Amino acid sequence: MSENNWGRWGSDDEAGALNLVTSEVTRLACSLVRTGRIVVLGQPLGPGTVVPTHRKRIERFMVRDGGDYAAGARTRGGFQFAEDVVSFAAHSGTHIDALSHAWYDDQIYNGYPASGVRSTTGAQKCGAEQLHPIVTRGVLLDVAAIVDEPLSAGAPINTAHLVAATRNAGVELRPGDVVLVRTGWYGSVGDREDEYLDGEPGIDLGAAHWLATAGVSVVGADNLAIEVMPFLDDVWFPVHQFLLRDQGIPLIEGMVLDELAKAEASEFLFIASPLPLVGSTAGPVCPLAVL
Repeated sequence: MSENNWGRWGSDDEAGALNLVTSEVTRLACSLVRTGRIVVLGQPLGPGTVVPTHRKRIERFMVRDGGDYAAGARTRGGFQFAEDVVSFAAHSGTHIDALSHAWYDDQIYNGYPASGVRSTTGAQKCGAEQLHPIVTRGVLLDVAAIVDEPLSAGAPINTAHLVAATRNAGVELRPGDVVLVRTGWYGSVGDREDEYLDGEPGIDLGAAHWLATAGVSVVGADNLAIEVMPFLDDVWFPVHQFLLRDQGIPLIEGMVLDELAKAEASEFLFIASPLPLVGSTAGPVCPLAVL
């Protein structure tokens, strides 16, 4: 595996490993559908959604509601309606990190200058609008099942865990796959905000290298930030730095994977179309598995 994927898909590329999801990869993935059962892999979004303290909580503002009519609001032809405005951080609930989200040495993916990510204009390169719709093979690596319990905060998931989970699933990873790592974290503590945000099990840097070498297009997990926290050394978010900045592999955080695990679905048709928020560093998404 090369040190990074910069230039692999051209000097002007902003989509990274999503380029691996070709029309042929999508066609083959569609052949995995057997029953047509749809499993939702995203969290519901609302004021109760757990959000890290440095991010804005989800708020809803009613523009028109039943109270307006009770107070005498005018109707036309008997028609009544309600509308609302929802305000939330792009990195809320289940979302996919764009390639402009994390970097080091003042360069984001493909060598673009980090100075192009500005508070006034957003990400001028590698923003959420560059995240292609994703229709490909999904693979569930159920590490929680391998260890026979939800992992604890600070528990690293290493290459050996992923290899064992792959064997247990009876699959081999292929270029263009979306790999979903189940830790059991969201299912066990996702409703307890303090505990959910106070560290987490997740993949370590070696596991990230293994996934990148396999040619995956996206890595997702049922935790807040994909990688183990607290970090194993003095480098902050080493998996984010490597996968997003070096390899151009987007991350889907905050996934809901317990129902998929109960269905014993190791491979499936995966569908997700990130909200193309121009210049944003993440795209809210509700991924689906079609069995």
